[in-house]
Parts: sequence; structure tokens; C-alpha cells
Amino acid sequence: MLTIEHLRFQRDEFELAADFSLAEGTRAAIIGPSGGGKSTLLSLIAGFDLPDKGRVLWDGEDMGLLAPGKRPIAVLFQDNNIFPHLDILTNVALGASPRAWPAAAAMERAREALSQVGLAGFEGRKPGVLSGGQQSRAALARILVTERPVVLMDEPFAALGPAMRAEMLELVVRLLPEATILMVTHDPEDAKRFATQVLFVNEGLVSLPTGPAEFFAHPEGAVAEYLS
Repeated sequence: MLTIEHLRFQRDEFELAADFSLAEGTRAAIIGPSGGGKSTLLSLIAGFDLPDKGRVLWDGEDMGLLAPGKRPIAVLFQDNNIFPHLDILTNVALGASPRAWPAAAAMERAREALSQVGLAGFEGRKPGVLSGGQQSRAALARILVTERPVVLMDEPFAALGPAMRAEMLELVVRLLPEATILMVTHDPEDAKRFATQVLFVNEGLVSLPTGPAEFFAHPEGAVAEYLS
């Protein structure tokens, strides 16, 4: 279980407050107005920022003293974090073996992951010759080889068209069935398609997790304003 316990974070005039838990295997969509704190929440869970108060726990263990790379967390950003000077196979292998020359086992695992996302035969290509959808698939393959139980996704497919975005979300669901996933999105349709829980973040306040059917059925207040 991922537990965000009495978390408080303040920078200048902005303050974020969160207190919720997600069971293992939950797919949570994080939605809300721009500037509300969605990416900040992910950053605190990943350890890129540290809270002023509260804790982030995984299976009851406080991750507060762990550096980002030591946490059981993989992160996928909108720009995919792909190195343009490396071929796709090496890019993916770095997820399992983050060093200049990934180990042979990591390269083999990367080759398998590329096949899983539909990129078999693309191993030697550089990112610059791939389409946006193919780059997203390569980034997802790297998430697969990290084998981390928690996956944070910050608008990872925002640059893709609706059909390709839907295809990528289906791929995430199929390939990461046991992962606890938190995904920031501005598209309510993505949340309906992907999520088992929805978190609404507005003006630094993070709602309790709510099932998508209930969340979208009778929106009120700030939620209704956001969805209108």
C-alpha cells in the first residue's frame, strides 16, 4: 500500500496538503486545474522534493530518507527521458542497469521489453528517427525493466493524438497489471478509460481517492467547474 500521511509542502505562497492511501495495484488518475499541485504531488512521492511535514510510505516503510533512485518507484515524464545519442535498446536497458555500459542481462531484458511494447526490430534506432508514439513505447519499455512496484506518470502521452493515447493507456494496463500507478492527466476521458481511482487536486488540496463512476456521475463545486 502507498500511504501519503499528513503530507504538507510549502514554497512561497503555494501549499500542498495530502493525506490518502492507495492499495497495491491501484491505477489512480490525478486531475485538476493547471498549477493546482498535481506534479508537485508526484515529485514529493518520488523524492525529488521533500515535504515540510508528513511521510510517504510504501508497505508501511517510510521512504523519507531514501534518495529518489533508491525508492521502489519508476517515473515517466511527458518528454520520455530518452537520451537522443543512444540507441533505443541501450536507452531501455539503462532502466535495469543505470551505468555507461548496461550489463548483458539488462540488454536482454530490454530486448524482451521492446518486443512487449511492439518495437521488436527497432533496437538499433536512435530516438530521433522514431515517431512520438514509438518514443512513448520505448519509454514504457524502460519502465517495464525497472520492475518497480510504483509507477508515477506525469502527462506521459499528452503529445499524442486521442487514438494513440488510448492505445498507450491500454498497453500500460496490460503490461503493468500489478503496479500501483499514479498518472497526471488533463483529459477526463483518459481518467475514465484508465483509472480505478481518481484524485482531484485543486489549489494545493488533494482529495481522497474516489472511484471514477462516482467521481464523474455528480460533480459539484470545483470539480464541476473544472469539468465544464
